[in-house]
Amino acid sequence: MCPVCTVAVAGGLGLSRFLGIDDSVTGVWVGGLILSLSFWFLNWTQRKGWLKKINARITFSLMALSLYLMTFVPLQLTNFIGHPANKVWGIDKLIFGTIIGSVGFLFGIYLDKKQREIYGKQFFQFQKVAFPVSALLIACCILYLAIK
Repeated sequence: MCPVCTVAVAGGLGLSRFLGIDDSVTGVWVGGLILSLSFWFLNWTQRKGWLKKINARITFSLMALSLYLMTFVPLQLTNFIGHPANKVWGIDKLIFGTIIGSVGFLFGIYLDKKQREIYGKQFFQFQKVAFPVSALLIACCILYLAIK
């Protein structure tokens, strides 16, 4: 992932919180941001040559797990998450949205790679950014309409 994608996801997160949008929709952007930062860290470690001895999947998994923990442990300790009235299907809305956002972000990356594999090229500039961010936007719209 590139810095443009990370900035786009972070911007979406900040905008949704500013506008007072439901926590499940905000969580979609949290999930996308965490995975974007994890991929960014993985690429950075690969460029530094640190992954010659360490498996890339292990590095990515550890980074993603660390970022999820660094995000949700402080939110739990400050009682930002876990309120009984802020749940959907028995799961906190922010955590639920984060799960949906993480899956959606990975799906957007998969679609971009599959499209490039099938056609052998990208269709437009910044397609690598547009597919995951579009997947997050679609997930937000679906969640907004489903929870409303």
